[in-house]
Order: sequence, then C-alpha cells, then structure tokens
Amino acid sequence: MIPVVGIGAGLVAALLFSVVITGSPLAVLLYSAAPLPIFIAALGWNHRAGLVAVGAGAVAVAIALSLPAGIAFAFIIALPAWWIAYLALLARTDAAGTAEWYPLGSLMVWIAATAAMATIASALVMTTDYEAYRSVIARIVENLLSEMVRSKMISLPQGTTQAELAANVTPLLVRAVPLGIGASIVTTITANLWLAAKTVQLSGRLPRPWPFIPSTTLPRQALLLLVAGLATAALDGFVGLAGVALVGALLATFMFTGLAMLHDLSRGQAWRTPMLVSVYVALVLMQAVLTPLLALAGVIDSLLGLRKRAALPPPPST
Repeated sequence: MIPVVGIGAGLVAALLFSVVITGSPLAVLLYSAAPLPIFIAALGWNHRAGLVAVGAGAVAVAIALSLPAGIAFAFIIALPAWWIAYLALLARTDAAGTAEWYPLGSLMVWIAATAAMATIASALVMTTDYEAYRSVIARIVENLLSEMVRSKMISLPQGTTQAELAANVTPLLVRAVPLGIGASIVTTITANLWLAAKTVQLSGRLPRPWPFIPSTTLPRQALLLLVAGLATAALDGFVGLAGVALVGALLATFMFTGLAMLHDLSRGQAWRTPMLVSVYVALVLMQAVLTPLLALAGVIDSLLGLRKRAALPPPPST
C-alpha cells in the first residue's frame, strides 16, 4: 500500500510542478501546491511513503522535462516536504507513557532552514557560477523594471532616465531576491503543511493530535540563527546568498509567530474578532508595511517571552 500511495503522490506532485512551464497564473498556483501530495502521503501513511513520492516524482519530472528539472523538483519541492512531515510526526514517550510531539516552534525553525536550503538549491540548479547567477537575475530585474515603467506602475524620478534607475536599483534588488524567495518558500511550506495535516486529520489518519497553533512561539535559538544570517549576508558569493535567504526565511517565520501571538493574546476578548479581521485585511492591502511589524512582534515575543509574562489561560482542548 505504501509504495502505491507514494508513487501516486509523487506523480501528482510532479504534474503540479511541471505545469509551471506554461507560465499562466493558474500554473503558478498549481506549482505552489506541488508539495501538498507529498505532505499528505507522509502524514497520512508514514515518512517512507513520502520518500517513495520524492523518488517517483523526481524520476517523472526528469523523464518529462530534463534531468536538471528532476533535481530541482527533488531539492526545492519534494525533499523539503518529506523532511518537514517527518519532523512533524516525531514523538518521544515520557516516564508516564505520554507522547511528547515535536514542538511547533522548533518545526517552524526547521521550515525556515529548509526554505533557505531550497533557495540555495534553486540558485545552484540555475548555475554554479555566482557571477553568472547575478547576471541572470539582473537581467530579469531590469526587464521587470522596464515593464513596470512602460505600464506606468512606477514613475521615473524627475531628471532620472530608465537606464540610471536600473543602474541604481538593480544591484539592491538582485541582492534582495534570495530574501524574497526564502520568505515565499516558508509561506508555501507552511500553507501546504497546514492544508495537508487538516485533510489527513479529517480522514482520521493523522497520528498526531491537532495542536493549538496560536501558542506557537519560536525558541531563542532562532534569534541566534537570525544574527548568523545577517552576518553571513554581508559576504559575497553563494555564502552571502545563503545568509540573505536565511534572513528572509526567518523573518517570514517570525511573522507567522507574531500573527499567532495576536491570536493567542486576544483569546476571550470582546475586540478579538474586529482586531483579527483588520489585521488580515491590512496584511493583504499593506503587506509591505504589516509584515515587518508582525515579524518584529514575533522577534520580541521570542526574546522576552511575552506570552509567558501574560499568564494566559490554558489552550482549549482539541
């Protein structure tokens, strides 16, 4: 049964991954769901089904597209999904025989680390020459800027030509691309993990009891990782790229825990619903403003233990 489930999940994941070559908005959305079948296989059966899905999907993509595409599928999509699902179902039994499941905060740190590694893998699949990588990304950024100016999405500052704008802005944007990729991979992994876990729970196959997600907070080690990422980001080459990717991934993770803190602290309050609705609407309309604020809230919560100081009531039973 496990090989059949794994092969089926891998083929579905490979199909979702491969449709991105069409370039349509729907294809991009389907590509974002590529980890979902692997998550479902690994959570609903076990991690061995997830590994079978990794292998089957990578072989399918390599045959249908190319060997580099198969490698990209394995390291950017499939293996991260398998590893996070494996950690999510880790448990140890204490002296009383009670199962202690892998903490959500530690799982989120691993999601950030996995997203950073996937970002590096995506760059290395493109080329192992860092200068060639920079040139490719710079051309993409320049073309995007040109299109935005042409469509009047942005306007040129007075007295500035398009070439001057590109020369000034492109190096900064090229440096920031891994930050955005790392953050987006964290979002993709987290969303697919939640959806897969909820689907498997509804089917009755999820071994782990459903956790109280608003109580999630990152351990303080995540702050050390953030400092290490910031220090490494100042370096050149793929090492610096790795640092930037780790910073982006961790900031996205802190953003999620900042959002969880709002859910947790507002339990039982009359203003909870309007506050949360306002936050989510603002997150859509003013993402560039609210995301850093939520990440800062997550950092402060991890550093100072705000929720422990608040003496919150115990989480509701599930």
